[in-house]
Amino acid sequence: MTLASHDISTFAVLSTICAALYALLHGLKNLRRAAGLKITKSLPPGPVGLPIFGCFPFLTNYPELTLDHWAKKFGPLYSMWLGDQLFVVVSDPQIVKDLVITNGAIFSSRKEMFMKSQIIFARRGITATPYDETWRKHRRLAAGFLSTKAVATYLPGLELEVNELIRQIYIKGEAGLSPINPAPHAGRTSLNNILTIAFGIRTDSIDHPLVGHWLMLSREFMNCTGPVSNMVDFVPFLRRFPNWTMVNRGKKLHRGLVDTCSGLIKDIDARMNRGEEVHDCMAKYLLSVKEQENLDDLDIVFICCAFMIGGVETTAAIKQWFAAHIPAYPDIQARAQAELDRVVGRDRLPTFEDEKSLPYVRAIIKWTMHYDPARYPDPEKFNPDRYLNDKYSNAESANLSDPMERDHWMFGAGRRICPGIPLAEQEIFLAVSHLLWAFNMHQLPDEPIDLKEYDGLSGRSPVPFRIKMIPRDEHVKEVLGL
Repeated sequence: MTLASHDISTFAVLSTICAALYALLHGLKNLRRAAGLKITKSLPPGPVGLPIFGCFPFLTNYPELTLDHWAKKFGPLYSMWLGDQLFVVVSDPQIVKDLVITNGAIFSSRKEMFMKSQIIFARRGITATPYDETWRKHRRLAAGFLSTKAVATYLPGLELEVNELIRQIYIKGEAGLSPINPAPHAGRTSLNNILTIAFGIRTDSIDHPLVGHWLMLSREFMNCTGPVSNMVDFVPFLRRFPNWTMVNRGKKLHRGLVDTCSGLIKDIDARMNRGEEVHDCMAKYLLSVKEQENLDDLDIVFICCAFMIGGVETTAAIKQWFAAHIPAYPDIQARAQAELDRVVGRDRLPTFEDEKSLPYVRAIIKWTMHYDPARYPDPEKFNPDRYLNDKYSNAESANLSDPMERDHWMFGAGRRICPGIPLAEQEIFLAVSHLLWAFNMHQLPDEPIDLKEYDGLSGRSPVPFRIKMIPRDEHVKEVLGL
């Protein structure tokens, strides 16, 4: 595997950096006002862009590679213009900590991007709004469903969904006889986990209408709002031509998100008003505190929408990248499977309680999400051993005092760090450990997996692929009850 693989971890880190850019610009402006200085006189060096468009045209294809190239050329702190907007790019963990953690009060806000914040989220949603009282309230309301204590209550549901994932792959793949595309199965598993928490419902198969509909909305959101996915965020006069830009796509997406989530919320509200039993979920809770928290209908819709978008596309993509990469490494598969057999055995499926006893499986997951050439020799080689001595969970690692010891940065940092780390970590561990426990995964000789391309403009997934997922033994069928 090489840097040209463009795996999701690289883009996730750089997407996090781009999100931090908005906060950094906001903070620099605050410092300028306080010091009475002209910002252009004290900017770090950076690439020279084109008139009107700045550096945007250089970032439309594989932006993570261009940003990395500029970091090597200009250093870990450099500036650039995208259209009429100034950005400062940070690519050093210590600088990130100094800015967004140590000085979080200054660098925790975000620019209201035209497409994401103004058009699609209607100035709501915790991923898109400035660091103000509204953001704090919405973050508090959402974070209550993502705490470690809350996630512990979701474990039976998470295990139900991952067991169903293995069952459906076994059935659809005809016990390993037919190739299978893991993507829709990974997507449905992630969707069901979030649907259960947000709305108290789940889909019964990958053919359920909501599966394809929501995955389409989620991907369209990523394509419309990625860090450099549309020029109207940076060149304001283009907003006058909605038919020629993404503006109309953004408006259509806004309507699609509102219609979908408000329909689910209205159904819950109607059932509550009729006195029917409704499963505990985020939408039910938000409706119950609507007046107390001074929420309007769109507040509730986009708190739920942000939760859905943040929790589906990202975890599904990580599962897909794992399934795309692991067939090329049978020795790593075999070593992980030996560890699983020793700890779990062949008479049951893994549970999250097994996680601490499966260091090699954990190491594979950490490598799948990130590798850092500054910390490891030969970083492009798939070598999970480099993480064997990493005993920290993702959440614990994010709180380490030394930023150079952190495992990865895909969940962000500081006051706007992703509140869903505990949920994502458990979901990903369960999926990867179950897949390794149940199947030997093989590439098809006449269908090589293209790891140089990816699908989508943000939150990227592998291009569609098929692999053979062959049950390891008869225990798989017996344990699954098939």
